Amino acid sequence: MYDFQELEAFVSVVRTGSLTASTRDLGLPKSTLSRRIRQLEEAVGQPLLLRQSRRILPNEAGRVFYRYSNDMLELASQGREALDELREEVSGRLSLRCHESFVRGWFSKLVESFMESHPDLRVAIGTQRAVPESLDSDVCIWLGPVGDTALRQENLGNLTQGVYGSPDYFREHGSPQTPGDLDDHRWVDLLGDSAEGVVLRHSRLGVYPLTVPDRGLTVDQLSVQGDAIASGRGLGLMPHWLVEKRLQAHPGTLEPCLTEWQGPALPVTMLYPHGHLPRRVRAFLANIRAAVPAAWGQSVSVEGENVP
Repeated sequence: MYDFQELEAFVSVVRTGSLTASTRDLGLPKSTLSRRIRQLEEAVGQPLLLRQSRRILPNEAGRVFYRYSNDMLELASQGREALDELREEVSGRLSLRCHESFVRGWFSKLVESFMESHPDLRVAIGTQRAVPESLDSDVCIWLGPVGDTALRQENLGNLTQGVYGSPDYFREHGSPQTPGDLDDHRWVDLLGDSAEGVVLRHSRLGVYPLTVPDRGLTVDQLSVQGDAIASGRGLGLMPHWLVEKRLQAHPGTLEPCLTEWQGPALPVTMLYPHGHLPRRVRAFLANIRAAVPAAWGQSVSVEGENVP
């Protein structure tokens, strides 16, 4: 096993080409530096350096050993950093943004649990209404297509969608039996997503391009859309997972129809800046990955790369 101080002395001399320069680089007396080089050569079993004019250069063995010395010092440095990071506390201020559909329920409970594990942490949560082009926070959870952004994108899964209505609405207006029957029903649209039509998919029958009728209601929040559908304002596409969570609090307020037809899946994306992140942010990202519901069809990836 080689002495890391001797490896450091050798690497420095090869880089500077001078004992004098390396004494300044390492803050060591020249006698100590010379002794460490000599001891390393004895451990290796052959000379590693040559003196040429006023410079010190590695010989053939020195050039080979220099590469391995660099690797050993780099691994040692990474090991020290990893151990130092374990001692670093998760503290400070964590600024979070979240799509309105997740702020209540799953996300808030996740944040509360994270704060219980890290009592020195302060957290601020804001509701995100549009895809951020840049972040004034540490992390953002978004539901729906993201498009081009300078932020790092990590896919957490996808929410499948179906057509829902209220029991009262179905009793009064009947339940559609085919996608074509939707033309005769009122529609509750989210943010005008259906303005250019919706494609419904069937495992055997293929796709059906649905032209949503004009006589409908358009809202800008999933929670408001759910309220409108539950109150009998019409039918609408809603994520199955969110409907399930809503029914736990308000049973019997929504029912599916056309159950074999599915709307477009909505991706759930975690957005955060590129580059080195503070420990509190990295810890929170890991916490989110571990808490992704199985119903999202979890396929966690970062910009196309799998994340263990």
